[in-house]
Amino acid sequence: MTVVKRAFEPDLITVRLPLILPSRQVTHDMLTSVKYAAILASIRELGVVEPLAVHPEPVHGVGEEPRYLLLDGHLRLAALVQLGAKDALCLLATDDEGFTYNRQINRLTPIQEHKMILEAIRKGTTAERIAEVLSVNVGRIRERQHLLRGIAPEVAEMLKTRMVSQAVFRVLRKMKPMRQIELVEMMISANCFTGRYAEMVLAATRPEQLVEAKKVSEGVTAEDIARMEREMEKLYHDYRLVEDTLGETMLVLVVAKGYVSRMLRNQTIAAYLERFEPDLVRELAGVVEAVTADARSLERE
Repeated sequence: MTVVKRAFEPDLITVRLPLILPSRQVTHDMLTSVKYAAILASIRELGVVEPLAVHPEPVHGVGEEPRYLLLDGHLRLAALVQLGAKDALCLLATDDEGFTYNRQINRLTPIQEHKMILEAIRKGTTAERIAEVLSVNVGRIRERQHLLRGIAPEVAEMLKTRMVSQAVFRVLRKMKPMRQIELVEMMISANCFTGRYAEMVLAATRPEQLVEAKKVSEGVTAEDIARMEREMEKLYHDYRLVEDTLGETMLVLVVAKGYVSRMLRNQTIAAYLERFEPDLVRELAGVVEAVTADARSLERE
C-alpha cells in the first residue's frame, strides 16, 4: 500500500517572531494596501485565525535556537510585528516548497472564511463587529456564517480548499446530497467552479434529485429537459472515463515529450529541422511546453 506523505505536522507550534525568516520581501505598497489594513484590523480584533506556514531551517551550531523559513503568511507576520506580538502559532511544513505552496494557497477559500467567522462568533464577537473590522456589509458576514447550511458534509470536504463562487452554494442547496456530490465531482473534473456551470447542471437535474420540484421555464418542453438530462449524464460519464485514464495518458505523453526533447537537443537534427521544417520545430516546441505544464498541474492536484 502506498504511503501518502503528510504536507504538515498534525500539531501547531508556537514560534518567536525573530526566529521566523521571511522568504520574500513585503514592500511599502503592500503595507499601505487595503488588504493589509483589513488583515491588521482582523488580527487586532479577532487574533490570527489562519496560522503561518513555516519550515524548519537546519541547525548548524550546538545549542543554536532553530529558525523557521516562512512559506505563507508574510502580511500576517508583518501585522503581528506591527501590533507588538512576541510569537505566532505556526503550521510546520514537512517540505520547503514555498513557491508551490504560495502559488496554490494564497487566500482564504469561502469554506475557510466560513470557519474563521464561526470561530470568531464562538469567541463572542458579533457579526456586526466582524463586518466593521473587515469593512464589509454585515449581510455578507451572515451569508458566510450560514454558508454550509443545507450542504452535504462530503461536499464541504471536497470544496474546502477550492475557490468557489458563492452562487454555487445557493445552487447546491436546491439539490439532494447525492446530486450535490455528483455536481462537485463534475466541477472538479472540469476545473470550473462558477455559478453558471452549477446552474447548467441544475437545469439538467431530475425532479427526484431536488429538494423541491423545479418549475419548467417557458419555452422549455419536457422533451428538452429529458434531452438535457441525458446529455449531462453522458458528460459526467465521459469525465469519469477521462479521470480513470488520465494518469496512464499523461505517462505516455511525458515519455513522448522526453524523446522529442532529446531529439531537438541533437544539433544535427535541430539544424536540419530549422532549415527545412521551421514550422514543425515551433509546433514540437509548443507541444513539449504544453505537456510539461500539464504534468506540473496534475502533480499539484
